[in-house]
Amino acid sequence: MIDWKKHAKAYDILAVDDEQVIIDSVKKLSAFEDWKVDTAKQAEDALDKVRSNTYRLIICDIMMPEIDGFQFLDELKKHHHAIPVIMTTGYSTVENAVKSLTKGAIDFLPKPFTVDELISTVIRGLKFGQLEFGHAGHSSTEIVVPCPSGHYHLGYSSWSKLDDDGSVRIGCTDLFLKTLDSIDHVHLWDLESDIIQGNTCAHIDSEDEISHNLLAPVTGRIIERNENLIDNIELIEKDPYFEGWLYRVIPSNLDYEYKYLSPCND
Repeated sequence: MIDWKKHAKAYDILAVDDEQVIIDSVKKLSAFEDWKVDTAKQAEDALDKVRSNTYRLIICDIMMPEIDGFQFLDELKKHHHAIPVIMTTGYSTVENAVKSLTKGAIDFLPKPFTVDELISTVIRGLKFGQLEFGHAGHSSTEIVVPCPSGHYHLGYSSWSKLDDDGSVRIGCTDLFLKTLDSIDHVHLWDLESDIIQGNTCAHIDSEDEISHNLLAPVTGRIIERNENLIDNIELIEKDPYFEGWLYRVIPSNLDYEYKYLSPCND
């Protein structure tokens, strides 16, 4: 079994970015959390390192010379490297965020990011690897409830379900919730607010006092919030796909956006 903190070729994070300031930021922030970091300034170098070293998580920029972040994701998939990837970019658009998740990234972090945003995203990414692939030297004993048939998910974090009246309910996947510490509070957007696919639609505070962003699976206008969560926050953890939903929205462009979602029975 690998000792992740001592093994010379085992790292918590591989940071891939052609901007030295971003590399330095990731290394500096990771030092506070005792995360072991390796770096690469080009995707080609990162792929070489993946072949010879072990990583729990990769943080990769999209806009890089020669091989961009999307091509990097394709190469990882082609060679069956089961490593969670968080994509970053200074060219933060909905298209970049959604395309990243569609191509296999587990999360999207727009630049410039804050200390708290980086830490919360990395914490979830490291736990995701443990839950899905047994990273960190052992498999998790936690049971993750799969997203049920009839629901569609964006990445691993949020789901949507089309109801008979044409509205869409959305919420958090159980896998996303399992990457957090116990939930302390959910900050919901106001009624009549607009949410956009791939952008933050709620903040979820865990009991370790870290706030996590949930990305919206669809674009639409909020017409109902699950007010039961205010007094019964445990609903979101006990029954995330039914009683623990977050919003009901009137979708704006569902036919177009559903091509970026994955059916849960897959």
